[in-house]
Amino acid sequence: SVKIIQQCIEKMKPGLIRVDNAKQAYPSKDEVYYSMEGMIHDFMYTVEGVTPPQGVEIYHAVEAPKGELGFYLQSDGTGSPWRAKMNSPSYSNLQGLEYMMEGAAMGDMVVLIGTIDPVMGEADK
Repeated sequence: SVKIIQQCIEKMKPGLIRVDNAKQAYPSKDEVYYSMEGMIHDFMYTVEGVTPPQGVEIYHAVEAPKGELGFYLQSDGTGSPWRAKMNSPSYSNLQGLEYMMEGAAMGDMVVLIGTIDPVMGEADK
């Protein structure tokens, strides 16, 4: 995996990585520590957050230890999302229990649930 990171670094274009628009990113730590404007901007960005246009929807998934962990957000034009949903891996994995139980005895259910290894705290919706 170190080789993959090295390949990514080699393929990166030279130049800045941060966003040019100061209102769309946190200020650098130097600005926050040594400039009053930077400190105010950091505080306001933390309190108010990002305000995407109304109706914008996004789904983003990341790989979690037990499967795909997905987040769905829908904007109403304010700093807080109008709709926020989380798709947890344990909830998705438990959907297969019905098919796994076909032809199995009721006593096998404990073994099958243990095979799936769900975190029940994230599986209850």
